[in-house]
Amino acid sequence: MRDTSGQPLPPGTVPESPPADLVEVGRVIDAYGIRGWVKIAPFNDPHESVLRTSRRWWLPDGRSLAVERARVHSATIVARPTGVETREAALALKGLTLRVSRADFPRDRPDEVFWIDLVGCSVVNPQGDALGRVDAVEDHGAHPILVLRDELGVERMIPFVDAHIVSVDLKARAIVAEWQLDY
Repeated sequence: MRDTSGQPLPPGTVPESPPADLVEVGRVIDAYGIRGWVKIAPFNDPHESVLRTSRRWWLPDGRSLAVERARVHSATIVARPTGVETREAALALKGLTLRVSRADFPRDRPDEVFWIDLVGCSVVNPQGDALGRVDAVEDHGAHPILVLRDELGVERMIPFVDAHIVSVDLKARAIVAEWQLDY
């Protein structure tokens, strides 16, 4: 089977239209063993990664990859994509980022949000000063950091911790943070 440019598709991949709600969640870092398994670095804790439960992953070029099995292995996830039978076929996937449909994510608990859902939210302080929009959420070990950018391009970084975050309203796409413009 070949892609639209005439290049052969790696084993196990299927050309189809990707869903509009794809979220990048990990990267293939190596082959695992000799029977077509891949080793993945998830972008969050491997025990909480949606890569463990989602059975369809999407590659950067829009192809999908069906997954037979996936499990946590140390700080990574190892998985067996359908149709990937050899170490060489698994190595052909090395370096590719993996995406899953947002619909495959587990349901949020009332006090929990997914970082991807914070991107694009507007942030104001309790006085109503606009601090910017969330451009990214970065993990800095101790706690996540909201990276904001305002309409003038000014960047602000706010720790995403209870001491600074007053409220998060995902339906309104709004966050209130105890933060000042001159911080």
